[in-house]
Amino acid sequence: MLLAGGLVINGLPVWAQSETSSVDPGALTAQDYTRAENFFSYNLNQYVDRASVRPNWINHGDQFWYRVLTPKGSEYVLVNASKGSREPAFDQNKLAGALAAKTGDSIQGEHLPFNNIQFSEDLRTVSFVYKRQWWHYDTRKNQLTASDAGKTDIKHGPLIKADKEPGVISPDKTKEVFVRDYNLWVRSLVDGKETQLTTDGIKDFGYSTDNAGWVHSNRAVVAWSPDSKKVATYKQDQRNVHDMYLVSTNVGAPKLESWKYELPGDTAIFKIHRCIVYVDQPRVVMLEVPADPRRSTLSDNISSGGKMNDIDWSEDGSKVAFVSTSRDHKIEKVRIADANTGTVREVFQETVPTQFESGWDAINWRYLSKSNEFIWFSERDNYGHLYLYDAATGSLKNQITKGNYIVTDLRKVDQKSRTLYFMAVGLEKQNPYFAQLCSVKMDGSDFKILTPEVGNHSISFSPDEKHFVDAYSQPNVPPVTLLRSLDGKKTVTLEEASVDRLKAIGWKPITPITVKAADGKTDLYGLLYLPTKLDPNKKYPIIDYIYPGPQGGSVGSWSFSASRNDNQSLAELGFIVLQLEGSSNPNRTKSFHDMSYGHMATNTLPDQIAAIRQLATQRPYIDTNKVGIWGHSGGGFATAAAMFKYPDFFKVGIAESGNHDNRNYEADWGERYNGLVQNSDYAHQANELYAGQLKGKLLLAHGLMDDNVPPSNTMLVVEALEKAGKDFDLIVFPNSHHGYGQYSTYMMRRRWDYFVKNLLGKRPPKEFKIEFKRDPRN
Repeated sequence: MLLAGGLVINGLPVWAQSETSSVDPGALTAQDYTRAENFFSYNLNQYVDRASVRPNWINHGDQFWYRVLTPKGSEYVLVNASKGSREPAFDQNKLAGALAAKTGDSIQGEHLPFNNIQFSEDLRTVSFVYKRQWWHYDTRKNQLTASDAGKTDIKHGPLIKADKEPGVISPDKTKEVFVRDYNLWVRSLVDGKETQLTTDGIKDFGYSTDNAGWVHSNRAVVAWSPDSKKVATYKQDQRNVHDMYLVSTNVGAPKLESWKYELPGDTAIFKIHRCIVYVDQPRVVMLEVPADPRRSTLSDNISSGGKMNDIDWSEDGSKVAFVSTSRDHKIEKVRIADANTGTVREVFQETVPTQFESGWDAINWRYLSKSNEFIWFSERDNYGHLYLYDAATGSLKNQITKGNYIVTDLRKVDQKSRTLYFMAVGLEKQNPYFAQLCSVKMDGSDFKILTPEVGNHSISFSPDEKHFVDAYSQPNVPPVTLLRSLDGKKTVTLEEASVDRLKAIGWKPITPITVKAADGKTDLYGLLYLPTKLDPNKKYPIIDYIYPGPQGGSVGSWSFSASRNDNQSLAELGFIVLQLEGSSNPNRTKSFHDMSYGHMATNTLPDQIAAIRQLATQRPYIDTNKVGIWGHSGGGFATAAAMFKYPDFFKVGIAESGNHDNRNYEADWGERYNGLVQNSDYAHQANELYAGQLKGKLLLAHGLMDDNVPPSNTMLVVEALEKAGKDFDLIVFPNSHHGYGQYSTYMMRRRWDYFVKNLLGKRPPKEFKIEFKRDPRN
């Protein structure tokens, strides 16, 4: 029988053997698009078995359970880390029978109708929610009882009313702070009582404001002290910052959205007045330090999910260490404040010629109050490494890590043994982006790689940090998941993923590549997507998917994935698709990352062109006369730049939600990676300046309610193209934000159509509808 454009043999769909099934050689059909859709993750993941292990630790001990997907459904597994044992968490068939008997529903053990459970302390009872009821299953007696689930939540216990302001929960889980009417409040999670903590907050000068231009929410931004008695936060002055405006599209009067949004070169920017707010006996201690720009050593926001970045409390809660970042991210001042008096002491300072970062996956400095030391991250030797400072004198004691690799995430500090545990990239010769867990003593001795297997390692520590779960894989090699002791020794193999069922339906892994950069010397790494039924005697257009960063790159994760966005789907329609990490992307050297500093509009494009030409030499089936390019956000900026500045190379481009003129985009991102306006020619880098050079086919797209990249960025390019008399195409999403929301699949289909028509030279099927599905095992 037919299924999704193919045949079913032995219960598995075997997709069409030809690249297209079109009768008309000049057209693609809905069947061709359906076949391409089969390569989305929601279609492929159901054929990947035992790939994902998410440990759920029990009672903060050394045991955990996880649920893993199998060819037949799912299994619940119980692991004892100390014993190195792995066994079924309970008898799933017995539980299914008991639940079916109680409810009258048809339930199978391999398809239990829930995916989250709780164990009792003695591991005897398994609790879960089904049909808005708590169920408690005694695994020894095979008894099942029900209770009311309406007032509790399986993950978080007692619930406070959902209509309350979002809060940040204290370490002891008894209270949360939140913002109301520009002031900070505390709410008890025991009885719901609310207390106002500050009283002088006013509009545009309020406490804990989560507003950084493209980020604007009503969540409080704080850092709780370890004893849950106070929070480090700030009072944010945005009174003179420019407003950003968006207008809805609707029947009747439009709705105006406005908020504070700073732009590069603005005189007035967000300024934070740092303070300590006591919670139990409310009082505010303002820190005796000038107001800081709202900047962070990581990314472009001092807030991360309600947590205030660049803050580290002393263990007794008497002091708080913080880093003040200059507007241009070139000066970092390390300071310690007395939480009782507000006095601030300068410890040390680092100044860099371009821009400072404290890592990419996480902030990598720590205040060690017991030993009165700082662990500091710096790229001063061209690699990202850790250094040890004396917090009393501000003097450097020693460099901790050293070598041709980069510390990306400091995961654990064992002060007793003076050992650090951290993720690092650059140690694996096969691919410098593969991350591994390492350890080293604070004096720089005894460096060890704890996860030596080739691949990108993802680490999850146990609550007591004596063990960790390690899943490692490569883009084309499925994951193996191990349980290890802290010294890296293997305790037990948890799962080895299988893609046998994937291969049986015609799937093939993607192809990792290595090429030289435009300088002819530097190695660049990427991924290539080929049609599963590639004919090496044919010529294929190539599509370059680009995200130039420089805070990130095109590839993203280097771990295994059966499908990455719609890259393979495009390949199945008759293209070669490229993702390349170009020069100026992170996780290499400092000099590599700074290659586009001050001239961001380079957008790694010389590298992309050099790579495509090299690949075409190695693979003659790549047609360099038919090169397409597309990207979203920064990738949209790069795509339009490619079409304007290299019009004889790139023939078809799709620029989605691009920040085409960074004078019209959030200040901190541009000023971090491009420099201040007075030191960098932003105007010369704006895409609209080069619109008249367009020769190929260009599709622009933008959401008109985009509060990340304001739609004026694309409208400036539209106006310039019109002034130049150039033909182009435009899609707008009247009420959509940056990612288009419910219209994302519409944009995807239009993207397919545009490349099929203008790059492949064929007619697409009319108005094909893409509909996301779920893995039936979930």
